[in-house]
Amino acid sequence: MGSSQKRKNEKKKDFQKAKLKVGKAKPKAANFTDTSFKSKSIVLNQQSLSAAAPSATAQFSHSLSLLGSKSDTQRKEALSNLTTAIASRPVHSPLPQPVSVILPSLLPLILDGSNGVRTQLLKLLKVLPEADMEGHASLMLPYIRAGMTHLAADIRLSAVEILSWLVSVAGQEVVSCAGGWIKTLNCFLSILGWHTEESAKWSSNRASFGKAGSDGKPMVKILQALADFLRAGMCDLDLMTVAEQEQGVSICDLSFPLLHTAQHLLPTKSSPFAYLNLFGQPKDEEGEMYESTEDRVRIFAQRFQQPVQRGVEAAKKDGGEVGRASTGVTKVMKESKNRQAPP
Repeated sequence: MGSSQKRKNEKKKDFQKAKLKVGKAKPKAANFTDTSFKSKSIVLNQQSLSAAAPSATAQFSHSLSLLGSKSDTQRKEALSNLTTAIASRPVHSPLPQPVSVILPSLLPLILDGSNGVRTQLLKLLKVLPEADMEGHASLMLPYIRAGMTHLAADIRLSAVEILSWLVSVAGQEVVSCAGGWIKTLNCFLSILGWHTEESAKWSSNRASFGKAGSDGKPMVKILQALADFLRAGMCDLDLMTVAEQEQGVSICDLSFPLLHTAQHLLPTKSSPFAYLNLFGQPKDEEGEMYESTEDRVRIFAQRFQQPVQRGVEAAKKDGGEVGRASTGVTKVMKESKNRQAPP
């Protein structure tokens, strides 16, 4: 058989259909690769084995550095790890990092777009020592006010919840720090739609509170936070401690026959003369520190009493939980009016 005939037969094989027999497997392709083998070992090119695990402080610092991650899940997990590390530490033991180091990484998350991150942030803030939060209220308030005036309704509500917690642990520092009284009240009036002349210049419509069908629950939380804020600012007693209020004894009675003893005692807080602003930039009325209750009551009566009363009356007409929450604001305003100076 010649070479030409051989080539013709080879070409015919390409077009001939293979006959399959029962019980016989289909022939394998020419380029078939067998992958049925199993590996009994895994080899890593680079691996590091260490008998010493990282310390708790190192793990805490690593989780703290992950708060700036672009992933929402990673930020939430980092906050959860920090919360667990702080809550599970021995009683009366110091924090792995001081609060002054932790807060600068936490505060930007007040404006985070993820609801889960903000919820976990509030849980972390609640496990921090309350005594350490008093000196950092002025640092937290600008972020909280930015959240209260945010375009997103969920972020506004989360900021109000954080403010409510801060008032519960450091109410006097919140209302007496620079800008803590007037600027925060302006934010409340803005989020509620009870505008003053200052806030009406840039916002004239009532803020919306997110999803429909929420039955006014966000409105109730905001009114409750406003009542707590007003109570901390206008219903405290400056010259009497809590124990003395319970016993009905004033400082002046304990120091008889001396006069004005309270004015000569050592201050109980840091920077007692910060309100003088001796070395800072000049501040306007909104940025001033109003440390006395009388000053805060006076400013409230001059600038906020009428819009708050007007808003409360409108909220009472809604009835339900909103009406009951607005009654709490009215009660605080009446208590401030009936407040009498201690003997």
